[in-house]
Amino acid sequence: PTMDSVRYRHLLELLVTNSKHVMMSGPTGTGKTVNINSHLQTGFSDKYVPLCITFSAQTSANQTQDLMDSKCEKRRKGVYGPTAGKKFIVFVDDINMPMVEEYGAQPPIELLRQWFDAGGWYERKELVFRRIIDSIFVGACGPPGGGRNSLTARFVRHVNVIGYTPLQDESLELIFSTILVHYLETQKYRAE
Repeated sequence: PTMDSVRYRHLLELLVTNSKHVMMSGPTGTGKTVNINSHLQTGFSDKYVPLCITFSAQTSANQTQDLMDSKCEKRRKGVYGPTAGKKFIVFVDDINMPMVEEYGAQPPIELLRQWFDAGGWYERKELVFRRIIDSIFVGACGPPGGGRNSLTARFVRHVNVIGYTPLQDESLELIFSTILVHYLETQKYRAE
């Protein structure tokens, strides 16, 4: 862990444990996905259940809805969520990757925005509203460009944005020296 990764993990834990939606944003290679995934696996108590989704340019709103609906349990009529006594941490990686449609929207992101605004979405078969409860959103995105698109202010207003900075020289030196030392040690044992 570097000084920066410890800071970001602390902010993530602080916001998630206080039921605040979080968006980690920063340039490629700053460790957003690695930090969030490792903290989701080991940093939270058993009360939190991670649900990881990675968006691509081809991700649709139907795929996103189906994935989340498949993980939810029925609590009572029209209300869904994780197992009673637990909370979902819905981690969406590369959230700004879905293609922009003809009218300027990104359907998977609009579905998530509907969840934030209305507390859920309509089931597509029976057209009844499904409230999604006990779920916290965590997202990761890079800057627009190279296939990534800008996120609308209508979506971003619902999350706390934490900006990742490029790694400092000391952090890069620590990371690569650790990798190099580990590699050289394994080569030494193979030679023996």
